[in-house]
Amino acid sequence: MPKGYSLRFYLTAATAARAGDEMSGPALLLAGLAVTGSTTDASALLAGITVSAAVGGPLLGALLDRARRPGRLLAGALALYAAGLLVILAGLGRLPMTCTLPLAVLTGLLGPALSGGWTAQLPHVAVDARLPRANALDAMTFGVASLAGPALAGGVAVLLGAPSAVAVSAALITAAVPAAWRLPARGAPDRDTRPAPVTGALAAGFRIVLRRPLLARATFTSVASCAAQGMLAACVPLLGAQWLGAAGHGVLLFSGAAVSALAANAVLARRPLALAPDRVVRTGALVQAVALALAATGLPVALVVAVLLLGVGEGPQLTALFAVRHREAPEHLRGQVFTTGASLKITAFALGVAVAGPLAAWSLRGTLALAAGTAAGGALTLGRERV
Repeated sequence: MPKGYSLRFYLTAATAARAGDEMSGPALLLAGLAVTGSTTDASALLAGITVSAAVGGPLLGALLDRARRPGRLLAGALALYAAGLLVILAGLGRLPMTCTLPLAVLTGLLGPALSGGWTAQLPHVAVDARLPRANALDAMTFGVASLAGPALAGGVAVLLGAPSAVAVSAALITAAVPAAWRLPARGAPDRDTRPAPVTGALAAGFRIVLRRPLLARATFTSVASCAAQGMLAACVPLLGAQWLGAAGHGVLLFSGAAVSALAANAVLARRPLALAPDRVVRTGALVQAVALALAATGLPVALVVAVLLLGVGEGPQLTALFAVRHREAPEHLRGQVFTTGASLKITAFALGVAVAGPLAAWSLRGTLALAAGTAAGGALTLGRERV
C-alpha cells in the first residue's frame, strides 16, 4: 500500500462521494417538483443527469488513463459535478427549463467519476494480495451509499426543504475531493511510448471490452442485470400500493435489497469465495432472476424473500465484476474499462425504467417476469469461463 495513503482513507472518501451521488437524484427530483410544481419537469431533470453518463464515461476513462496523476483529474471531475448540482439548483425557478435541463445533461457527463473513476484507481492503493479484500470493501461502499443517499435526501427535504437536500448532496461529493487529489500517481511511462490520441484511446478501450471474451461476457451479464433492476424500480411504487399498503412503502424494498447486498459483501470481505469471479457474476444474475420471479408471484411473503435474495445476488456480483475488470483490463486502459462499464450499466438501468414504466401499468406481474427473464438471459450467454 502506498506510503501516506491508506485504504481506509480511500473507502471513506468513496463512500461520501457515492452517498452524495445516490442522494443527488432523489434530491433533484424533490427540488424540481417543489420549485416547478411539475412532475414532468422534475423527472426530466433526473433523466437528464442520468442518461448523459453513457457519453461521459468512456471519455472520462480515456483521460484518466492518460493522466500521470489521475487522482487530480478525478478530483476536478468531482468538484465540477458538485458545482453543477448547485448551478442547477440556482437555476430552478429562475431560468426556463430549456436552460436548466442542458445544465443537468452537462453535469451528468461527469457521473461515472463517482463510480468507475474511483474503482479504477484501487490497484494503486491496494496491491497484490490486498486487492481481493479491497474489492469487496469497495463494493460495500455502493451498498452503504444506496442505503444512506435516498434516506438522507428524504430526511433533509422534510427537515430543511428539498433545495437543501441538493446542497447537502453537493457537500458530500465535495468532501471527497481532497482524498481524490491525493490518490497515488501511476508509474512513469516508457520514454519511447507516445500517448495515443483520445479518439484512438476511446476505440482501443471499446475494443478491449468487446474482444476479451471474459470481460465482454461479464460486462453483458452485469448490464442485463442493471436493466432488470431498472424494470424493478419502475414497479416499486405499484408494488408498494398493491401489496404493502402504500406506494411510498415500496421504497423499503430498495432498503431491504441494499441491506442484504451489504451483508453478503461483508461476509465475502472476510471469507472470499473459492469460485472464479466470472462464475460469481453469472451466478449473481441467476440469483437475481430467481428473486424477480418470486416477486412476480404476488405473494407478500415471497416479495420479502425476493428482496433479500435480490441483494444476495447483486452484492457479490458487483464485487466479482470489479475483480474481472481489474484482471482483464490492461493498465493503460483500466480507467476507460471501468468508466465505460459504469456508463453502460447506468444507461441500461435508465432503459429498464423507460421500458417497464408503461408495461407495469398494464401488467405488474408480467413486467416482473420480463425483468426475471432479462436477468436470466444475461446469465446464460455462451462462452468460455474460468474455473
